[in-house]
Amino acid sequence: MKKLIAILMTVVLVIGLAGCAGGSGSGSSNSPGGSSAAPAVTIKVWASQEDQVLTRELADKFIEANPQYNVTFELGVVGEPEAFQKYGEDPAAAADVFFFPNDQLHNFVNAGGLSEITRNKSNIVSRNGDGPISAATVDGRLYGYPATADNGYFLYYDKSVLNENDVKTLDGLLSAASAAGKRILMDLDGNGWYVASFFIGAGGTLALSPEGKQIIDWNNAKGLGAATAMQAFTAHPAYMNGDDNVLKGGIGGTIAAGVSGTWNANDIEAKLGDNYAATKLPTFTMDGKQVQMGSFGGYKLVGVNSMISDADKLVVAFDFADFLTNEESQIRRFEARSMGPSNIKAASNAAVLENVALAALAAQSPYAVSQNDVNNDTFWTPAGAFGTAMVNGVTTDLQTLLDNMVAQIQS
Repeated sequence: MKKLIAILMTVVLVIGLAGCAGGSGSGSSNSPGGSSAAPAVTIKVWASQEDQVLTRELADKFIEANPQYNVTFELGVVGEPEAFQKYGEDPAAAADVFFFPNDQLHNFVNAGGLSEITRNKSNIVSRNGDGPISAATVDGRLYGYPATADNGYFLYYDKSVLNENDVKTLDGLLSAASAAGKRILMDLDGNGWYVASFFIGAGGTLALSPEGKQIIDWNNAKGLGAATAMQAFTAHPAYMNGDDNVLKGGIGGTIAAGVSGTWNANDIEAKLGDNYAATKLPTFTMDGKQVQMGSFGGYKLVGVNSMISDADKLVVAFDFADFLTNEESQIRRFEARSMGPSNIKAASNAAVLENVALAALAAQSPYAVSQNDVNNDTFWTPAGAFGTAMVNGVTTDLQTLLDNMVAQIQS
């Protein structure tokens, strides 16, 4: 009897073990052999030097939040402005996930460098504003995950010199600065980014043809009106040209106000203290009317390299890019780097709304156009040269200068 019981128990134990083994195999989707271990993947990530610590922090959080993946992250230092150039040197050796500015989107897409984003697309679209999604889209296809919405410009000013009424118009700015013996800075010498503000404000066309050729009409009547206003501005005794270093060094002293972006916010706030203020760009006088100065609105995007051939690795790359740009990560990016969120909920965070520079950028955003509409190969040099002519007081008639600029941009 004892033998029979022992045999029965052994049979039950064997059946139980076989059942357990079968359950483990049926629950695995990682390998045909039934193993539950996820395939090991290494994701190479490019981020700027300033973003290395934050990107590592978010990578570690991703690993913790996604135990289903067996992933290792390798970080490389490549800033957004250099992303496309670095990618072009060796696409196969480039990062799997990388940050880049939206004005490089067409370059990447034309080179076939970005994976189209279809995974979780509806959520990505719904959580970001129309501007960021438009800046990440080509021909209706999404190619980038919006990460920030802060690459634009506005007006910083010294509240001890200028009041809220002074900063509404360019005429008011120049008048108040003159009365105080101060200057208004805008970097127009060779800088097409800022030169464009007058023409955009005047309603000038800036677009790309399907072939990537620049469509621009800045030599028409509106363009002439914008150029006339720019000429008057640069000829005014209170106008001052200079780059960001000149602005940061002089504001609170010789400089009462200057045009720049969020990247200088901390330095300018430290310089001005309680007199620190910022607002949208002013209006300018054109043909006897006040016209709102325009600007470029830029976004930082995260892309996934189209050269990834391993399906498991591609899924992890998509999910990590998604994680890098979700609401929580964008708030963390704001906390660590003061970068403005593209995510709708993150942008409405109380701390974000209290940020003086980001509030000014938000006020300017309705008058901004995307840099996606710029041909980077032909636009910047001629537009910058026109600004140089204005700063130097070139007396050649404006129409000829405009015709030459447009012809060069469209070449």
